[in-house]
Amino acid sequence: MDALRVLGAFYPEDTPLRRKLLEHSRLVREEALAIAESAACREMGLDLDVVSAGAWLHDVGVCRCHAPDILCTGTEPYIRHGIVGAGMLRAYGAEHGLDMEPFARICERHTGSGLSAGEILSRGLPLPPRDFLPVTLEEKLVCLADKFHSKSGDGRRKPLEEVRRGIARFGAAPAARLEALLELFGMGSGAGPDVGRTT
Repeated sequence: MDALRVLGAFYPEDTPLRRKLLEHSRLVREEALAIAESAACREMGLDLDVVSAGAWLHDVGVCRCHAPDILCTGTEPYIRHGIVGAGMLRAYGAEHGLDMEPFARICERHTGSGLSAGEILSRGLPLPPRDFLPVTLEEKLVCLADKFHSKSGDGRRKPLEEVRRGIARFGAAPAARLEALLELFGMGSGAGPDVGRTT
């Protein structure tokens, strides 16, 4: 499956948003593949094709969401970009005879450290009240890699402690999920600061 061709179907013009999305997705892909190549992950049996394409496609829905500070001028609330993107990929797959489900699930499960139904309800988020938590290793890896790269700012890789602080703002459960992801991929408290670094 050619992820860049899929992106091109939704972002056919060379716009600032397309360039921003491609740069962010490239960084997330490189981060995810670097983590996958670490000693802690080599025996996990990760499907690197799914990781690579999923990283390219995880934010495909931003074009339909409203976040002018990162050039997104759609109408949907930005928190919905994951499920919007999942819907776009499922529709594309149905039209082109492709199984896009692994990538659709990466889209809808990568926000924060995942979102639980309880968090959606308690925070009044404009999402269906169900779990959007990464389940497969590939979903978890793209979710984690995304935390180190923002679409705003100067494009630098966030230090781990900054990632932790960002997730901790949303409560103990998201912070615990982040720590579980770090531990799973060998980046927990005992890991050196350069694990997963791509530069």
